[in-house]
Amino acid sequence: MYLNIFKIISSILLILSFSACEKKVSTEVKEIHWDRDMCSRCVMVVSDRNQTVQVINPANGKVHVFDDLGCAVLWFRDQNIKWKDEAIIWINDIKTAKWINARTAFYDTMNVTPMAYGFGAHEIKEQIQEGLEIINFYEVEKRVLEIGK
Repeated sequence: MYLNIFKIISSILLILSFSACEKKVSTEVKEIHWDRDMCSRCVMVVSDRNQTVQVINPANGKVHVFDDLGCAVLWFRDQNIKWKDEAIIWINDIKTAKWINARTAFYDTMNVTPMAYGFGAHEIKEQIQEGLEIINFYEVEKRVLEIGK
């Protein structure tokens, strides 16, 4: 009888130990501590709720916060981030402050931004004022690298 109890307890412990090894990494938006968190590149305090960027390493869930999309793009270059193409990048919609996917957002180029790159993210293309240039994330990235501050 003791042997059966021992086998059951051992089996339960074995199952629990294997399930404990499986760690799910969250790539969801994290809470920002406004006016306290600092930009990972320029070290300015993050306070603009319509311009903030979160870059998440999908391998470990580590979050890097930026005050401007330009800082995030240059940080990838400056730090030689190998996981850049896999990174999860969240940005605030410039009109609604909603967190949106930076890679699928639409951008206009005529905004006052914390580091003066000027790119404002929009979830919906039609939210951009008629007549303004509309570009995608990869064009933003190219232009920021050309400016290279």
